[in-house]
Amino acid sequence: MSLSLEIVTPEQRALTVTCDEVRLPGLEGGFGVRPGHTPLMAQLAAGELIYLNGETQHRYSVGEGFAEVSDDRVRVLVEEALRAEDLDPQRTAQDLAAQQKALEGIKQDDPAYALARAHVERAAARAFVAGRR
Repeated sequence: MSLSLEIVTPEQRALTVTCDEVRLPGLEGGFGVRPGHTPLMAQLAAGELIYLNGETQHRYSVGEGFAEVSDDRVRVLVEEALRAEDLDPQRTAQDLAAQQKALEGIKQDDPAYALARAHVERAAARAFVAGRR
């Protein structure tokens, strides 16, 4: 028995694959999905998504979004999805530092603060995943 995993961003369908398990960065903590999982909808935080085929792990950095689990299908709708192999650790660390510096210059009551914070969270996810390859 296996799972069907689909990752979709606003720009593209980033991945469609059959796998044995999916690990997702839930807003209230990470969780895993295996065949036969109870149907659910979950809000996702920016972080690391892992799917497994046998013993092989495939890693993605994902932005915030949602996951739907039903009938051995996992549909992930996120702001961005990047394969770990495509991320450069040095570049992602530099981007994270730049995003953090930009956030420091914005007051929390400024309407631009929430967007800047989301950029920092996505940059942190990319840097984390790039560092684990």
